[in-house]
Formats: sequence, C-alpha cells, structure tokens
Amino acid sequence: MPEQLPATPLSDADWERLRSAATEAMTHAYAPYSKYPVGAAALTEDGRLVSGCNVENAAYGVVLCAECTLIGELHMGGGGRLRAFYCVDGSGNILMPCGRCRQLLHEHRGPDLELMTTSGIKTMEQVLPDAFGPDNLLR
Repeated sequence: MPEQLPATPLSDADWERLRSAATEAMTHAYAPYSKYPVGAAALTEDGRLVSGCNVENAAYGVVLCAECTLIGELHMGGGGRLRAFYCVDGSGNILMPCGRCRQLLHEHRGPDLELMTTSGIKTMEQVLPDAFGPDNLLR
C-alpha cells in the first residue's frame, strides 16, 4: 500500500466555505421543540461539500443531530471520508459536536480530518482521544 501523503492545509477560504454552508444548512433545521437550529458542513477528501441540519421529533430521544443528517448526505452522495468539519448554531456561532456526534464523525473521517471548534482548528484525535472504532471490532 502506498504511503499516504499529508493533506494539503485548508485555506481560510475553505473554512469560510464550510462556515457558509453550515449556516445555510442551519436555516433548514426542524427545531420546533428546542428552538435551537443547528447546521453542519464538511468537505470530503475528494473535495465534495456535504451538509446537514438537526431534525427534532416529539419523542425527544429520536432527534437527529445535524451531524447525523450530514453523514446521511455523505452516503447518499457516494460515500467517502471527511476532511474538514464545521458546525454552527442559530446565531452562526461555532458549535462543538456532542459525544455521540464525535463518534459518528470519527467513523467517517479521513486520516487528516480537522474540525473547527470553539478553541480553533483541532484534529479528530484531539476532540475524541482513544476513540473506539471499526478497528476495535477486528481484534
């Protein structure tokens, strides 16, 4: 297997494109109960943009986070691995994915996934250290 080269660093324009896409996705959120719309956007390793929004349900436990619908769009669009991720609230403020969504992003990440966080750009390993994933199931 050929050695994987490090990904080219994302530009400020790439991060702005993600912020804008996440903000647009947030406008489609279905949040009648919490009144807390969320949008998420990601770039895949092959440069595609995928996005998602939260979709609430009267049975609160079956709410879909924005990251869930983003991963659905990823697979509907042909799959692939995530390279960069951005999430915003209804005011456009950066949001950190919850623990469940960090696990979901971990499962679909490329080796160089970066996330925009409230503390700046972080790697997946920084936001979910010692993660459990598919490799653990092969042991």
